[in-house]
Amino acid sequence: MSTPAPDLPATALELRAAVRSGEISAREATSAALARIEGATALGAFVSLAAEHALSDAAAADERWAHTPRDERHALPALHGLPLAHKDLTDVAGLPTTHGSAAVPHAQAAADSPGVGVLRRAGALALGKTQVPEFGLTGYSENHIAPPARNPLDRERTAGGSSGGSAAAVAAGLLPVAPGSDGGGSIRIPALACGIIGLKPGLGAVPTDLLRGPLDEFGAPRLTVSGPLARTVSDAALLFDAMRGAPGEPAVAAVARSEELRGLRIGFSGDSPFESAHAVPLAPEARAAHARAAELLVGLGHRVEDADIRYDPHYPHAFSAGWTAGLSLLELAPGADERLMPLTKLFRERALARPREDHLAAGSRLRAFAADARAQWGTYDIVLTPGLAMAPPRIGAFTALHPDDDYRLQCEWAPFTSMVNVAGLPAIAVPILTTPAGHSFGVQLIGRAGSEEVLLQLAAQLTAASPAAPATHG
Repeated sequence: MSTPAPDLPATALELRAAVRSGEISAREATSAALARIEGATALGAFVSLAAEHALSDAAAADERWAHTPRDERHALPALHGLPLAHKDLTDVAGLPTTHGSAAVPHAQAAADSPGVGVLRRAGALALGKTQVPEFGLTGYSENHIAPPARNPLDRERTAGGSSGGSAAAVAAGLLPVAPGSDGGGSIRIPALACGIIGLKPGLGAVPTDLLRGPLDEFGAPRLTVSGPLARTVSDAALLFDAMRGAPGEPAVAAVARSEELRGLRIGFSGDSPFESAHAVPLAPEARAAHARAAELLVGLGHRVEDADIRYDPHYPHAFSAGWTAGLSLLELAPGADERLMPLTKLFRERALARPREDHLAAGSRLRAFAADARAQWGTYDIVLTPGLAMAPPRIGAFTALHPDDDYRLQCEWAPFTSMVNVAGLPAIAVPILTTPAGHSFGVQLIGRAGSEEVLLQLAAQLTAASPAAPATHG
């Protein structure tokens, strides 16, 4: 009879300490995580598992631990023996990469993508691939190839996207932490929806994000960056340090001294660049979370001021064009476009029909928007915006709509996230309150370039002061 897997510590930092001390082996930690995942298939968090490979890697980690002198085990790799998983948009050696699409081959990856490789060298164990929307395109994680990622707070509602499966897995306690990626809110949207911490670093803060340069093929700011999803701020700092290969774990150290942070000038803003195209209604709970965060920050010794931010009214069109321009470069086999999700299919057709000059013009306008937003936000140390405008929509609510209405609902639900990607700045999503129905509402904090550690410190202050501090949600 096999020995039951032990319960895992509540946080990634505690799990790391337990593995380093020998209280829990890497294989035991991996077995426990796999058991949790296999018992929660209805959540839709995972697309595929690599149980055999993960257990083999865990055994190798335990072998390394056994051959490391006791007084040197503190210097083992930062994530030694920690189980995590990767979005199914990125290559993990030995696993198929589906990109969430039925329209492309699901080839088995021969090698890790650069970001996966960084975390593997840091000692992390890859358990599998998590659910995503097709090509990471939408703010909800539903596609034609696997069940949707459901929200652990309310299984009838979306976990968000595109890091929806990863956020659901972390929020439900299936994983201690998970890496995500964010091209228009894809870390922050699911973090806010699931009531956990999500850090979107600034462009270049994680070096592997800049391998293709700061601009895309049409001259627009490169939107997508990599960052952590976690139940606690300290765990987010741990994974962020590992993702950027930072020696000495400066983000972890910064969070540990977060109580020292005082006197920031914080701009309080509910303005959205989508308001020129359509109304941006905020649910009372979203407004309450925004106001509560401001109140808490004042009590923590910061100065909060109303900020009057004016955005380029052409942003909605320019972002929509820039966000989908890459679909014009997508090569599909004959007839494969019929297997695309309706939104992907329509927006790809429009991108293909758009002259290159129009793509370049959208890129130019987004660069100008980025410069203007950075200048306006830069008046403050931090800008505080609402998080999501309403509770997560129900599973199927987006896909039941015409693609244009689907896209509009996404913009109405998350009207404050994409602008930060265009600006290339860091931002963090922080849960603030929980409704009687169990839904989480939070806020977004936008920082200046290089302020990721300050954002983590502010998030630590808020979660310590707020009763909605992240916790495991089953």
